[in-house]
Amino acid sequence: MEAISVNNLSIGYEDNIIIENMNLSIPKGKISVIIGANGCGKSTLLKSIARVIKPKSGEIFINQKNIKSQKEKYMATQVAFLPQGPVCPSGITVKELVAFGRFPHQKIIGGLKAHDKEIIHWAIKETGLEDFADREIENLSGGQRQRAWIAMTLAQETDIIMLDEPTTYLDMSYQLEVLQVLEKLNKQKNITIVMVLHELNNACRFASNIIALKKGEIICQGIPKEAITKENLKEIYGIDGRLQLSENKKYPICIEYELIRE
Repeated sequence: MEAISVNNLSIGYEDNIIIENMNLSIPKGKISVIIGANGCGKSTLLKSIARVIKPKSGEIFINQKNIKSQKEKYMATQVAFLPQGPVCPSGITVKELVAFGRFPHQKIIGGLKAHDKEIIHWAIKETGLEDFADREIENLSGGQRQRAWIAMTLAQETDIIMLDEPTTYLDMSYQLEVLQVLEKLNKQKNITIVMVLHELNNACRFASNIIALKKGEIICQGIPKEAITKENLKEIYGIDGRLQLSENKKYPICIEYELIRE
């Protein structure tokens, strides 16, 4: 079953077309990772699905419903979107940040209800931040801070979470920390995860569905073991990559590469 589908989607800024006539299906209950070189349209695609930017033409469906006909608040109960480098006011605690995720479910009058508080506590627990709930965001490590943002998206209580480069600027251990949290949410809660990643080996390790773009076009899509090949890496990145299978034989690892100079 599809969580997200796009039909004949074209996106651009003024006269600069980034994506043209794209057709794409993103499966429900899986981790889908979008990869590609800088400027290929990864973030643009994600922002368009999240209704941050408006496409020039085409249709986007989330859970079989055309997003054009849906109200903003309803969409926020279907999809949670975490952009690159989110910021919050100084002095905000983890619990306060996570509470913002309940906004789409709140009435105009009245504060947090019992269910809201339950979901906030659950989101903090699921991301391993119970000991940091009252700590200010700026006093957290990079990995903890990113987990707090993920907890906020969890508190939206959606079955689809989209993240734009959630591991950027994090070191290797923090990257793994964040990706393992997302993997756990996918496996235990069946939450559909769609994210943009730059680090190819992390993408291959955690994706059950990988989507590679080049200049706004889909080069390959599928399980990493089949989609990520020497030929496709040449097409996507312009590199001559050396691949080997992981120890468990489930995904490819790029162990070294060289630029292909034409």
